[in-house]
Amino acid sequence: MSQSINAHGSLPMHCIALVGNPNCGKTALFNLLTGARQHVANYAGVTVERKIGLAHLRNGQSVSVVDLPGAYSLSAATPDEQVTLEVIEGRRAGEDTPDAIVAVVDATNLRMNLRLVLELKRLGRPLLVAVNMADVARAQGLKLDLARLSSELGLPVVETVAIQHNGHAQLLAQLEQHLLRPWPSAPANTTPASSADLQREVRRILALVAPQAPALGRFQYRLDAVVMHPVWGLVILAAVLFLIFQAVFTWANWPMDAIKSVMALAGDWILSNMTDGPLRSLLVDGVVAGVGGVLVFMPQILILFFFILLLEDSGYLPRAAFLLDNLMGKVGLSGRAFIPLLSSFACAVPGIMATRTIANWKDRLATIMVAPLMTCSARLPVYALLIGAFVPERHLGGLSLRGLTLFTLYVAGVVSAMAVAWVFKRVWMKSAYQPLMLELPPYRRPSLRNLAQGLWERATIFLRRVGGIIFTLMVLLWFLSTYPAPPVGWDASQGPAIQHSFAGMLGHALQYVFAPIGFNWQISIALVPGMAAREVVVGALGTVYALSGADASVADALSPVIAQGWSLATAYALLAWFVFAPQCLSTLAVVRRETNSWRYPLFMTAYLLVLAYAAAFVTYRVTLWLGG
Repeated sequence: MSQSINAHGSLPMHCIALVGNPNCGKTALFNLLTGARQHVANYAGVTVERKIGLAHLRNGQSVSVVDLPGAYSLSAATPDEQVTLEVIEGRRAGEDTPDAIVAVVDATNLRMNLRLVLELKRLGRPLLVAVNMADVARAQGLKLDLARLSSELGLPVVETVAIQHNGHAQLLAQLEQHLLRPWPSAPANTTPASSADLQREVRRILALVAPQAPALGRFQYRLDAVVMHPVWGLVILAAVLFLIFQAVFTWANWPMDAIKSVMALAGDWILSNMTDGPLRSLLVDGVVAGVGGVLVFMPQILILFFFILLLEDSGYLPRAAFLLDNLMGKVGLSGRAFIPLLSSFACAVPGIMATRTIANWKDRLATIMVAPLMTCSARLPVYALLIGAFVPERHLGGLSLRGLTLFTLYVAGVVSAMAVAWVFKRVWMKSAYQPLMLELPPYRRPSLRNLAQGLWERATIFLRRVGGIIFTLMVLLWFLSTYPAPPVGWDASQGPAIQHSFAGMLGHALQYVFAPIGFNWQISIALVPGMAAREVVVGALGTVYALSGADASVADALSPVIAQGWSLATAYALLAWFVFAPQCLSTLAVVRRETNSWRYPLFMTAYLLVLAYAAAFVTYRVTLWLGG
């Protein structure tokens, strides 16, 4: 029994666990039960999400509801299934053993779902079956005899429709009865049941409960004939991904600009209402810049997850994974890795967060490690500056030479990511390629409630998990770039103040390291604040060269300066560096949170540094040899 006390301060609060196959509507039912009264975190020691919330019953009492990860079987084959089994059996440290289990099953797919119910029954725990998506089953002409199902299972059975406002009424009524008198438990059976025995029992029950089920089509075959076609399916998928790609890039511009404007107004207000000093500098350059650096990613993340949730809720996402599984498998990745890698073109932060759809830990880790190699939008200001300064405005066959250069940089990122993934899967994360085995759910109309709830969860997770770390590091970076102050009598005509700071000292020290690849001390200094966000490099270079103004004016003034002061070899080496450039702090923070370890972000930084340095060295030397 859970030791939590309910709002009335009387009876101990009961805890129920929702268990079910993926795509059975379990999370939608959890959202309906708990609403906004829920908390999302990770289980201790693993990256599996832990969702827990409060459900208020009509008699005024409350129950704690745990949404356990989706599982096809209690013979755990994935981290999700292992966590589910440990929580149910009370073997997970720090977790209360649930007082009862609610097995959520898909009314349109009882053949697959009832197998898990039979496994749960053998545990001998209080168990209730919630037949979800009953409305969809009726629309398909499927008639279920729930009274007979309850009789055959020897368990209470209720009907639920998780996308309807009052679709959990029968479940709430059963829970109220449980608070008064416990459900009877079947005797535990520790003897493992064979797969054949389970399937035989499922077929027997189905023949009695839904005798017409085998005659009904499980999938919309005509639609799947097009969507899953080896040619047309890929064309449709390309169109869908193009829409997502464009949306993440274009739809986010206005809200991102609005966030930047709000942060700029906040900074201007502080500048005009506070006297000059360390506190004002901390608030403007540390606090405001830190908060803005976190919030500016939110539009991209919400747009990305809107489409992911939409595709997942509609049943299309598993089909996209199947289409791409063979292609991704050639480099050792899962078909599910395609969406996270594609989203990393906008920003590696939401791309890495999107790897949660990959069940296999090694496949997920490999995808996380190569996601930063995809050319994110933060590189574009640097690319635009260098290409505009050093690549002439010529046309080859009607194509812009500058455009071709930019396209080549994007291709280099994709090829590099695939090559690194191939090496990782054969050297570090050795595992044989396993074809993706995934049940294709029926097409469904997405639920607005689920979309809104899912976006709210992603927003709060991002702010809670990433915000604190980025905020702290941005303040630290402000300190390193501000102190020690320039000597007494120094003025701007003598050079930028940053060269006297710890960051400036580091830049001068790094010049000895970067000299072999053609980087001067100004570039070395700019790389230091570029750790926070790579788009900051352009503004940092402008500061180093004693320029001022908005980002756009800095870039316009900086272009002729570096065109005169840098060699072509240095410019090309810097472009090669940024193809592999070690990640910004926000990406490393997300990797830390998603892997629950500092080992992986540190390894990511190290291997990207090696690749960036090697690519820049080769590019610099070859360009010099060619006369650049």
